Amino acid sequence: MATSLTALYPGSFDPFHLGHLDVVEQSVELFGNVIVAAMHNPGKPSGVIDLDTRVALIRESVAHLPTVRVEAHPGLAVDAARAVGADFIVKGLRTAGDFEVEQQMAHTNHSVSGVRTVFLPARPDLVFISSRFIREIAQHGGNVGHLVPAPVARTIASIFGGRS
Repeated sequence: MATSLTALYPGSFDPFHLGHLDVVEQSVELFGNVIVAAMHNPGKPSGVIDLDTRVALIRESVAHLPTVRVEAHPGLAVDAARAVGADFIVKGLRTAGDFEVEQQMAHTNHSVSGVRTVFLPARPDLVFISSRFIREIAQHGGNVGHLVPAPVARTIASIFGGRS
């Protein structure tokens, strides 16, 4: 890669899982620099893991990727993209339903900021992973250690008293 670009990967990441990690790793290959923006989505429940802990867990989970930075950002993803000087916003896709929602958001974001969104398909072995399902499984004492990075598994186990 001759020049390094910066991609912003925004999300609530509650919790950060292996599908998210895959998108970060793909983004590093494509763009070089990646900023993972842990955000609060008012359209989703307030969350199980507080924002500061999510940021710390993501940092630990991506420590093997030296060109990745993890930050908390309030507000809109386009505002975060502008604040960090991102060349692109990156979104992971698992299903056709994800594409429909994300495409509309991408067009809206581009119209208000000029920042384009790049979609990265999830690896086939990870398409079923969802933060919502991870939370539900953990709340009922189930094992989610095979769905999330080790630091996240330990934190979930400590929150719910279940297995990681």
